[in-house]
Amino acid sequence: MRLLTGIVVLLQIVIAAIAYPAAAEIPRAITFDDLISVERIGSFAVSPDGKQVAFEVTRFNKNENSSNTDIYLASVAGGKQWAFIRSDADDSSPAWSSDGKQIAFISDRDGTSQIWIIPVDGGEAKKITDVPTGVSSFILSRNGRTIALASSVYPECADMACNAAKLDEAKNSKVKGRVVDELLFRHWSSWRNGKWSHIFITGIDGGPLVEVNTGRTDAPPLALGGDRDFDFSPDGAELCFVMNPDSFPAASTNNDLYIVDAAGGKAAPITSDNRGDDNNPRYSPDGRFIAYCAMPTPGLESDRVRLMLYDRKTGARTSLTENFDYSIDHFSWGNDSKTLYFSVEDKGRRAIGAVSIRGGDASLIIRGGYDTDVATTPDGKYIVFARQSATRPVDLYRATVKGKQIAPITDLNADLFAGLAMNPVEEYWYDGALGAKIHCYVVKPPFYKADRKYPLILLIHGGPQGSFGDDFHYRWNSQMFASPGYVVAMVNPHGSTGYGDAFEREISGDWGGAPFEDILKGVDFLKTLPFVDRDRIAAAGASYGGYMIDWLEGHTDGLFRCLVSHDGVYNLESMYGATEELWFPEWEFNGTPWTNPDMYARWSPHRFAGSFKTPCLVVHSELDYRVPFEEGLQFFTALQRQGVPSKLLYFPDECHFVQKPLNAELWWKTLHEWFAEYLK
Repeated sequence: MRLLTGIVVLLQIVIAAIAYPAAAEIPRAITFDDLISVERIGSFAVSPDGKQVAFEVTRFNKNENSSNTDIYLASVAGGKQWAFIRSDADDSSPAWSSDGKQIAFISDRDGTSQIWIIPVDGGEAKKITDVPTGVSSFILSRNGRTIALASSVYPECADMACNAAKLDEAKNSKVKGRVVDELLFRHWSSWRNGKWSHIFITGIDGGPLVEVNTGRTDAPPLALGGDRDFDFSPDGAELCFVMNPDSFPAASTNNDLYIVDAAGGKAAPITSDNRGDDNNPRYSPDGRFIAYCAMPTPGLESDRVRLMLYDRKTGARTSLTENFDYSIDHFSWGNDSKTLYFSVEDKGRRAIGAVSIRGGDASLIIRGGYDTDVATTPDGKYIVFARQSATRPVDLYRATVKGKQIAPITDLNADLFAGLAMNPVEEYWYDGALGAKIHCYVVKPPFYKADRKYPLILLIHGGPQGSFGDDFHYRWNSQMFASPGYVVAMVNPHGSTGYGDAFEREISGDWGGAPFEDILKGVDFLKTLPFVDRDRIAAAGASYGGYMIDWLEGHTDGLFRCLVSHDGVYNLESMYGATEELWFPEWEFNGTPWTNPDMYARWSPHRFAGSFKTPCLVVHSELDYRVPFEEGLQFFTALQRQGVPSKLLYFPDECHFVQKPLNAELWWKTLHEWFAEYLK
């Protein structure tokens, strides 16, 4: 009888699986193979008629340890998306022609990155540039006749033939030594190798290249630039671009806006009296104004970003958001040239706002999501933006310009995420340092049960002027940390962005002070949550988060079962001497190690190495020029020399971020094994 009952039950399951296949799929925790399979949306562009959007989609191939970027099209009305440009090469940066009949894009299918163009209604792509040094970015004029492009060239060369010859010489030379005569000779993960970024203007059908900036100048700037730091006037007669004019750019945040005749000539600065950072120029559709982003404080890369307006008729400049306590991120003109739409960080999320050209009336029209990269449709009816959450990667959405009728345009990863068990973020506030309330996001593990207590992993963000939020981070992914059965907490201590300018500035000169107190009080608060095992807590962080891990190592004993420091700042003096953007430590520590040695000594974790006791995994990469590899090596040496249980995970082919699929897999495997050793 029991056998018969079992057969009946089995038949019912099979029938249910056939009739309801989605319901039959048992949800599972996310794995690395799931994470690396996510199709990732990048930049996008709305068609001139407002009906379609072209966007990048990047896929990773773990077996080949590679990635590939294609260009898709989708209907702004939603419900339809398809691969438009697919090849074995990387195809990126889609831009519509003014009549909407063609899409220009960057592709390396011919060996170097060049601009190609393809008819939207079918046909083969055609290469329209042949720049030996390659094209890094470009823009089409709105009249459809000209292109402005950026390429890293040898400043001593008068033409592209010279550049081609020098490239061949460098490639074929058996001597790989470099002679350096100035700072900022390398940046993030690459060496300058004698080349500087210059902007060129040429015709859509070819013709001579008009060089906009010359010599040892970078346009767009090497650092602190915007989304795209050059733009044509609507009639195509003028170009506005961004360049740092200072002779020592390694210690300068002084990017300025310049205007130049598109046919050539001398460029004129229009923001030279602001010694802070100006970037991201955009002409209004009627050509009257140039909107741009500005930071007024020299040397402060995390200054509050104002949305500025330059009147081309009168030369007047106005801050549209001076009294708006949000830092402007991406922005876009409305088609009436009277309104601008923008995104801002908003307490661990990202909101979309609007402001008129009168200024002083900025307001948020969409809140509660994680929304970025706002663009307007040419008919003035809709805005298009990128949205994500902790449980879903980026998709494109639309809404009315009033922020209503929000609807998805794409849903690329629906099938993958239908089978994954995830929990959304939960929000908490607790009392922190300096009388402030501190915001904390918590993700519970998959298959969470209310009657259980779970080990806790505390994540500490980088920046330090940054934040954790309700987003689907492709590297420090909260769901991946939670998947083995952990509660994940993400605290936004003093210095975090999206909580007002004053809160953000309070970390400078106080790296191990108020933020450290916020972390300790955060741990005390998290221990009170009924689902947290107060005796099994770990912490991990990267960059400044890595610094805080190193600081915790020397200032706590027994609070954490284990720690993970990824690309962490360890020795502030040696860090200053090896990093590239010197304005950053000089602002944060009010000078250099020789002009203000006491502050560098006060906040340097290496000074407290004698107190190290907590087991720690150290992760660092050879190509990290922001926080050079020796910082991690010094930290690991101090741990090992004192017998503290520790491991070093070293990547010779990664930078500040671990990006290659197989390296990322090793990163997650090593972290999960480390946590399991001390938390399970």
